[in-house]
Amino acid sequence: MVQYLSKSFEKSPTSLKYILTTPTDFDKNEKLPLLVFLHGAGERGDDIELVKTHGIPRYFTQNQDHLGLRVITLSPQCPQERTWYDYKWDVISLIDQIADEYNVDKDRISLCGISMGGFGTWEIALQVSEKFSAIAPICGGGMNWRAWYLRNIPIRVFHGRLDDIVPITHSEAMVNSIKLQGGNIEFTIYDDLGHCCWDRAFEETDLISWLVNSKRK
Repeated sequence: MVQYLSKSFEKSPTSLKYILTTPTDFDKNEKLPLLVFLHGAGERGDDIELVKTHGIPRYFTQNQDHLGLRVITLSPQCPQERTWYDYKWDVISLIDQIADEYNVDKDRISLCGISMGGFGTWEIALQVSEKFSAIAPICGGGMNWRAWYLRNIPIRVFHGRLDDIVPITHSEAMVNSIKLQGGNIEFTIYDDLGHCCWDRAFEETDLISWLVNSKRK
């Protein structure tokens, strides 16, 4: 039976819920990386089980040693009818708390998200770019006129060309702006996919391992 924690972050005014996983035989002296995941709009609410629907929390609650990786994963839940923009500072505070509590290697904190979580990934990284070793926004978008702040972070972006929920132009604007700033960014476009391109990104590339193995310079 895989063990994971489902808790609430009491410093948030709404008691932000989250799922946390640790690898087998976890010891705080090990100083592991932290991988933070932001879900999409469909997993909002107060049923924490919804957070396990896609991506990082799905893989690591099924197998805490997914891909043989020794990593702590953190997946907060956004309240109903709100977005990660509303809770970005709560998420940032939660990351700090978990990093301290679990003796995380603070040079190896990475962030990824899908759809609404892709937007949240861009926004949180723009606010505290110095915290992250790498980010991966999937089918999201952000404020491309602030691209300067992300020029030093390794970034991988994924989007389906046929996406009719979040048009690919959102990712294109961010990628092009960061490239103009000399940023370290890769853009994967799935010509045959619409909005739900994250399974292919997570399962057919080395994205998860890349995030976990990234290190802040």
